[in-house]
Amino acid sequence: MKGRPALEVADIFRVHGPAWREAQRGHLSLGQLKVMSAITQCRTAALGGHVLRCDGCGTDAVSYNSCRNRHCPKCQSTAAQRWLDARQADLLPVEYFHVVFTLPAPIADIAYTHKAAIYGLLFDMAAEVLQTIAMDPKHLGARIGATLVLHTWGSALTHHPHVHGIVPGGGLAPDGTTWVACRPGFFLPVRVLS
Repeated sequence: MKGRPALEVADIFRVHGPAWREAQRGHLSLGQLKVMSAITQCRTAALGGHVLRCDGCGTDAVSYNSCRNRHCPKCQSTAAQRWLDARQADLLPVEYFHVVFTLPAPIADIAYTHKAAIYGLLFDMAAEVLQTIAMDPKHLGARIGATLVLHTWGSALTHHPHVHGIVPGGGLAPDGTTWVACRPGFFLPVRVLS
């Protein structure tokens, strides 16, 4: 069993959240602010709690209520693990590759105020690039699939929109009857994808 992490997202939000929210004033949606508030309050007295008593020894323990927010790492860790287990069962018995598509800084700046339009284009372009290059007989010559996930913030907690893709190492031949595998350890040329 793993111990509790030394530092949690809620701790970061409590210490740095007020200044960060002030610096981002006008750029955060009500939904984003509610998520931060829920994570900050999760399993604290702010959400109330209940007392658990051991029938054997009579020891009492206070258990604070969770926020149940779908973005909360404390509340959703079990659900996230179930989701990962289910996705694991869906995987093909092939090598998988991780690709990342990042917006250039000037377009990322536009995305800051036009999120829906730019993020939609980022998804569409990432999928189109992957499918077009993979279908080219000079590269793979196959129809591929991918799972794409949008991340809007980088590890430094700055606005950094990018799409992560998990792609199987191959695809279906154009006639749909056979599997075309990529070379081991190599999916598609990075320069061409760029």
